[in-house]
Amino acid sequence: MANLLSQNKCFLFFLVSLLLILVQNKSKVQCYQYKVGDLDAWGIPTSANPQVYTQWSKYHNLTIGDSLWFLYPPSQDSVIQVTKGSYKSCNIKNPILYMNNGNSLFNITSEGLYYFTSGEVGHCQKNQKLVISVGNVSSNMVDDAEAPGPSSSSYPTVFGNIPIAPSASLPSTSTSSKLASTFQIVVIGFFICGVFSALM
Repeated sequence: MANLLSQNKCFLFFLVSLLLILVQNKSKVQCYQYKVGDLDAWGIPTSANPQVYTQWSKYHNLTIGDSLWFLYPPSQDSVIQVTKGSYKSCNIKNPILYMNNGNSLFNITSEGLYYFTSGEVGHCQKNQKLVISVGNVSSNMVDDAEAPGPSSSSYPTVFGNIPIAPSASLPSTSTSSKLASTFQIVVIGFFICGVFSALM
C-alpha cells in the first residue's frame, strides 16, 4: 500500500512538473529585430535597386513584439513614421514619430499598417520609404505597389541576392523542436519517477 501511495505521489509530481513546463513553453514569445534593408543601410535607394524597401517588406513576416532597426548616418538622414496619406504624397510635416539618432529602433506593438519615410526633404520622392503590414491586414488595405508579390527564393540587395527560407517550413521546424523537447521532458520525468520509487 505504501509503495502504491509513493508511486501515485511520484506520478502526481511528474504531471504537475510537466504541466508547468508546458505552460512555460507556451508563454515564451520569440521577438526579432529586423534591420531595415538588411545589408543596405536606411538611405536613398541606388539606381541598381530602386525598390529595395518595397522588396524588403515583401519578404519579412513581422509580428507584434518584433522591432525595426533603421541604421543611417545621423548627420545626413532620419526616419519618420507617417500616415498613409503622408506616405503617398511624401508629406514629411507633422510625423507621428520622428527619429534621428542614426540607430533608430521602432517596436511593433499592434497589428496594422505602418508607414515610414526619410525625414529629409526630397528623400521620400526618391523611394526612401517603407510600408509594412503586421498581422491580419485585409488585402484591400495594402496598395498594389506594396502588396506581396509572387514568392521567390531570394530578393536583390546592393550586395547581391539574399536567399529567403520558405515560410511554410518555419512552423514545422518550430513545432518539431517543441515536440522533441516535450518528449525529452517526458522521458526524464519517467526516469526521475523510477528513481524516486526505487528509493521509497
